[in-house]
Amino acid sequence: MNLTNHKTTEEIALGIRRRVFFHTMKNNGGYLSQACSAAESLALLYNEILKLGEPTLPKVPLPFRGVPSADNPDAFTGAGYHGPAAPEYDRFFISPAHYALVIYCALIEVDRMDDGALDHFNKDGSSVEMIGAEHSPGMEVTTGSLAQGLSMASGVAFARQKQNEPGKVWVYMSDGEFQEGQTWECLAAMAHHRIDNIRVVVDVNRQQCDGAMSSVLDLGDLAGRVEAFGATCRSIDGHDLQALRNAANSAEPGKPLIILANTSPFQGMNFLQKRFPRLHYVRFKSAEERLEMQAALAVELGVSPNEMEGA
Repeated sequence: MNLTNHKTTEEIALGIRRRVFFHTMKNNGGYLSQACSAAESLALLYNEILKLGEPTLPKVPLPFRGVPSADNPDAFTGAGYHGPAAPEYDRFFISPAHYALVIYCALIEVDRMDDGALDHFNKDGSSVEMIGAEHSPGMEVTTGSLAQGLSMASGVAFARQKQNEPGKVWVYMSDGEFQEGQTWECLAAMAHHRIDNIRVVVDVNRQQCDGAMSSVLDLGDLAGRVEAFGATCRSIDGHDLQALRNAANSAEPGKPLIILANTSPFQGMNFLQKRFPRLHYVRFKSAEERLEMQAALAVELGVSPNEMEGA
């Protein structure tokens, strides 16, 4: 079962946004929009839904110890922050590796990682990578090109199903991954093999590195397309916690469950609309620009001047 947590899911979502905000201002750039869109769904998963054991890695992240292999017994994967991979526990796969900062902040908020873990972020020799890899906190696999995470998770889910393990497999994805053919092949395979112990949450924020998805490669009726491939699909407001709860509990026998969490890339930080659709990674061109955004977002997030000074 989950660690005892005295914060509400709403408090954790706000905490995720605040931590990403502090980190972005301190480092002159960061993945702010991903925190805006993903905070509620990640907070709910970690605080209420995922059945995870006690972490098997220390709260202060270890340095990188090399790739796991038979010749490297010191290697580890970041899945240790989700606890042991025992049959009764869920497995959680993060497919969009660029959400790493948001994942780290979520792990800190639910007390699975140390408050100062972000001091190691993107440092040489650190496991706390800017773009998450298999050794990064919360990551079980390196997803490399987007869309690989779902395929790897579905293979684990199929094996668990064959072994009658009660634990589920959860996957977190971005909507841009549905521009990849591998995603659709995986959906077809899961439907064919009736893999129904997998739950997929998709952050549908309709933006990607090159701008708004509508201008890069529009997905059209995504829910209809997913259903046509044989999956159960729930398209909901990704900032509505009760809608997320209901969707998470709506799986159907013999079908994978895909939850399309429709979100805003500036939820809770409306000032970011000024930059839309160039929000994939927020970097500042001048000190004045950073201070303007810092002041505006601090007000929106309820961050006091004293908190800013101590950040």
